[in-house]
Amino acid sequence: MTTEERLYKLEGIVEGVMATLPERITSLENRMDLLRQELKGDIAGLRQEFKGEMAALRQEFKGEMAALRQELKAEMGSLEGRLGEQMASLRQELKAEMGSLEGRLGEQMASLRQELKAEMGSLEGRLGEQMASLRQELKGDMASLRQELKADINTALNRLMLYFSALAVLLALLTLWR
Repeated sequence: MTTEERLYKLEGIVEGVMATLPERITSLENRMDLLRQELKGDIAGLRQEFKGEMAALRQEFKGEMAALRQELKAEMGSLEGRLGEQMASLRQELKAEMGSLEGRLGEQMASLRQELKAEMGSLEGRLGEQMASLRQELKGDMASLRQELKADINTALNRLMLYFSALAVLLALLTLWR
């Protein structure tokens, strides 16, 4: 095989590589866009899930408070009814009973408040841990994607530099040969 034939063959190889390089870069860009969209969707889904859970917790809390209010109203209504019927003869006894009921209700309310605060704190802690875990996972995924993308780009650039170097050598040889 003559030098010209070799050069012609090498030129064909270089042209073939140069023709496929834009497609590969476009493919990499498309993959990056898909990954970005997927991550945006995942983040939006997590936000929606978090909002939904917070709304559900608020509704549950409101429901519990409404039930407690209803209970308290029912108990107070019952006490007022008994007071109305036995007002003259049972005034002192009723005052003692009211004090006892108020004390118990106060203790129950304080206990319920403490339980609700503890439960809310626990839920906030778990949600915080889950969000931190998700953030760490996303950071890890993004870091690995960046590394993979950097490696792919570096490989493509190294190959391109090799082809350009080969082309330069060929052009130099052609120049010297003439």
